[in-house]
Amino acid sequence: MKLENLPKTKELKTVKRVGRGPGSGMGKTSTHGQKGQKARSGVSISAWFQGGQSPLYRRIPKRGFKNTRFETKYAVINLNDLDKFFQDGDVVTPEVLKERGIIKKQLSGVKVLATGELTKKLTVKAQRFSSSAVTKIENAGGKTEVI
Repeated sequence: MKLENLPKTKELKTVKRVGRGPGSGMGKTSTHGQKGQKARSGVSISAWFQGGQSPLYRRIPKRGFKNTRFETKYAVINLNDLDKFFQDGDVVTPEVLKERGIIKKQLSGVKVLATGELTKKLTVKAQRFSSSAVTKIENAGGKTEVI
């Protein structure tokens, strides 16, 4: 094998050796400069830190209205749950659902959603119904009543 026949390889960049004396060109302060927080070991300054001045997220105005205090939250129940926990001809009310432990809190009321199939004839009384839930309940021969 001759030198001219060796395959060409990618050029390797020499690794910067920091803190190995004055001959390396990066000795003494090891590219950290003189004194200050960033020259010390264990420095960890967060990206959003602005040197003690009032940070941006506190300087910009807080605007707009948030409805979280006033929003109405409903306890949600699906048709497959009603099918599982009730017998044919039962009357389903929020009180019965809470009593049987199907819902934990009534919140602002109960909303019936159409997930799953309903095979039993039930009379469902709730605060809200999805339109597809009403059609599925009535197709099964049941009734819906908005409280």
